Amino acid sequence: MPQIHKISVVDPGAELADDVIVGPFCNVESNVVLGPGCTLDSHVTIKTGTTLGADNFVGQGTVLGGDPQDRKYKGEPTFLRIGDRNVFREYVTIHRATGEGNATVVGDDNFFMAYCHLGHNVTVSNFVTMANSTGVSGHVTIEELANIGGMVGIHQFCRIGKVAMVGGFSKITRDVPPFMIVDGMRDEVHDINAIGLRRYGITPQTRLALHKACKLLFKSQLNLRNAIEIVQREVTLTPEVEYLLAYELRRYQGKNGRGDQH
Repeated sequence: MPQIHKISVVDPGAELADDVIVGPFCNVESNVVLGPGCTLDSHVTIKTGTTLGADNFVGQGTVLGGDPQDRKYKGEPTFLRIGDRNVFREYVTIHRATGEGNATVVGDDNFFMAYCHLGHNVTVSNFVTMANSTGVSGHVTIEELANIGGMVGIHQFCRIGKVAMVGGFSKITRDVPPFMIVDGMRDEVHDINAIGLRRYGITPQTRLALHKACKLLFKSQLNLRNAIEIVQREVTLTPEVEYLLAYELRRYQGKNGRGDQH
């Protein structure tokens, strides 16, 4: 049977795996699923429509699955779906989606430090690290292996590319290119995320190709299509470089540098 502290409240309509641990002063509402190995620290609230996979740790004061902070939300049934082996530290807040049947989605093996916030209709992939007090607006997508520094604010509909690094205190209003370091109040691309790329096994040849592509795309002051043509002609087209080029073309097909906003 789940270990439920005597001063916590778990609705009979919630589904808890046999080895779930629920600490003191927690509130688990109906239509919640907590998978095997999940642990709730004290003062955790899990709202209706939330599903957690296996081996998630939910820290003190965290609220998962609250109503979306969206004027368009009218009480329709929506969801928060969370995968496996995620860590949510103290006072993290994640909201369900807007739009009937829609879901906010968090993948596997992510680490959210204290006071992080994910808004409605956000999608987070796998192995993402998010430092303290980062605010993620609605409809944002964060791809795998991204690292986001503390106190970052991310505008709605932005996309953070895979293996990207966002410096602390940055203001992100446009999509962050994959494999790059972006920092500052003007979300400026500085260079490739060399440490992250080495850490995740990207070869020196591919790192060099990405570095050359970075200089042409983001440092040369060429327009995008000219820069892409030069990259295609002069840079080794590894899968990572091709992914970067496709990402940039898609970004400029949206609005204001946000490929997901139409």
